[in-house]
Amino acid sequence: MTKTRREFMHMGAATLAALPVLATTAQAQTTHTVTIKNMQFSPPNLTVSVGDTITWVNEDRVRHSAWESNGNNFDTGLIGSGESASLTFGSAGTFDYRCRPHGNMRGSITVS
Repeated sequence: MTKTRREFMHMGAATLAALPVLATTAQAQTTHTVTIKNMQFSPPNLTVSVGDTITWVNEDRVRHSAWESNGNNFDTGLIGSGESASLTFGSAGTFDYRCRPHGNMRGSITVS
């Protein structure tokens, strides 16, 4: 038996309607900026989502870093004046960090 185009299209639409709808929830990834100026991180405490990126921008004249001091999970290395360094956080957790050369400069990142 030969089906007409209309019958074929109707059958295809009915088949598609019977399939479950797949929901995709792609979360937009965000880049956050931490400014290093006057010997401090601004903002000092930041909450981000898994997959987000943080960029540290050094506006001081001396070199700084962002180093996770508890578990050594990340280290930007030294960032020169006018330079920046970025890290993407792939897992949840709370990370306290500081500047290696200037230990009194501290910040924290909460990734959820």
